[in-house]
Amino acid sequence: MSKNRPVALITGSSSGIGAATARLLAERGYNVVINYSRSADAAEQVAKECEALGADTIVQQANVAEDADCRALAQSALDRWGRIDALVNNAGTTRFCAHENLEGLSAEDFHTLYGVNTIGAFQMVRAVTPTMQQSGQGSIVNVASIAGVMGFGSSIAYAASKGALITMTKSLARALGPAIRVNAVCPGFVRGSWLAEGLGEKRYNAMIARLEANTPLARVCTPEDVAESIAYFTTGAGITTGETLLLDGGTHLGRM
Repeated sequence: MSKNRPVALITGSSSGIGAATARLLAERGYNVVINYSRSADAAEQVAKECEALGADTIVQQANVAEDADCRALAQSALDRWGRIDALVNNAGTTRFCAHENLEGLSAEDFHTLYGVNTIGAFQMVRAVTPTMQQSGQGSIVNVASIAGVMGFGSSIAYAASKGALITMTKSLARALGPAIRVNAVCPGFVRGSWLAEGLGEKRYNAMIARLEANTPLARVCTPEDVAESIAYFTTGAGITTGETLLLDGGTHLGRM
């Protein structure tokens, strides 16, 4: 019965990495909470796909920058199933701004990006921690970015917010063990509409061509690639916590 399945709460799961993760975890036996901020129709479609794979689903709007929304997301899972086994902090936002354009970012931009990318993740962790500690086990995966490791990406504010998320992952892993494991994945450039719309089609295609020509694996990430690594931390990796996994085709290595 679906009530006996483990439960995964995935923020920002109406598209991209979050949607791919929801589908994969549904396929692997999880019920899923699908969260969206604006795209209700897309979230409902993801839910249908997960249900076709045998999962029970909840679709709920929430802005993770708001603590009350985070607590309501967690409570919805507890009300339906009485448990939360996994949290995937995937919800994220950015502001596209060339790094040399220091006047292109405002304090408000930093507050907005940190509010979702860093504070939102913390608030979600806080919302699910009591039930995970009570059950004696839980897995949290934070979707950070290679930008937080290398200091590049869509903007300095974005890179900084993801760098903070990586550091927070280590802090939380220390604080929440042994009951809860906390790890992070750091995707590089990921194929999909988010970057295509942010960069524009010409720059998007040029970036893919450049990465394919200059990375050791000669390819760029897909949402499904990232979902596979999230599932690894969620469904296995029982001895691993505080880890940061780079998913960039070797971009961070460069080429001689």
